[in-house]
Amino acid sequence: MSILEFSNVSFSNEGKSILKNLNIRIESRDYISIVGPSGSGKSTFLKLCNNLISPSEGNISFNNKNVSEYNPIELRKEIAYCFQMPHLFGDTVMDNLSFPFKIRNKKVDMDRIKYLFSLFSMDEEFIDEKVLNLSGGEKQRIALMRTLMFTPEVLLLDEVTSALDSENTLIVENIINKLNNEGSTVLWVTHNDEQS
Repeated sequence: MSILEFSNVSFSNEGKSILKNLNIRIESRDYISIVGPSGSGKSTFLKLCNNLISPSEGNISFNNKNVSEYNPIELRKEIAYCFQMPHLFGDTVMDNLSFPFKIRNKKVDMDRIKYLFSLFSMDEEFIDEKVLNLSGGEKQRIALMRTLMFTPEVLLLDEVTSALDSENTLIVENIINKLNNEGSTVLWVTHNDEQS
């Protein structure tokens, strides 16, 4: 059974057609790399998946229900999007890592946070680091950690390793592979031929 399905989906912006008559079925546990030239609609496709934008035509369903029928916050807990240019908020890394717990009205799970720091091979001292002091690669990893505090059913990744060196890119790839093996569906936009 498909987890995400696009039926005759088109998207236009300011009169320019970006995607046209897209029909695709994504099965649970799929791992799909999305490649193509800049401006070809890759990020648009991801944004359509979790209803950050709505199609101009056609239908998109998640677990056999139109994505527009879901509460947006609830949908995005199940279909999580990690952007290429991460937006970190608050003053510290901890402000960002505690956010997923706050929107779920749950107590912050420090064991989960420490586990993710370990997975990402990052020093736990980053918890108190000011967001303004982080490099681009550190911001990307913290944003991905924030996204993974609760394992989503579908993980949308938009160039999430673009600011990382080869060592940290490999760490992130291994984490994503692990999540996919544990049941998450992965859609990954990349320009890296080795990731496709």
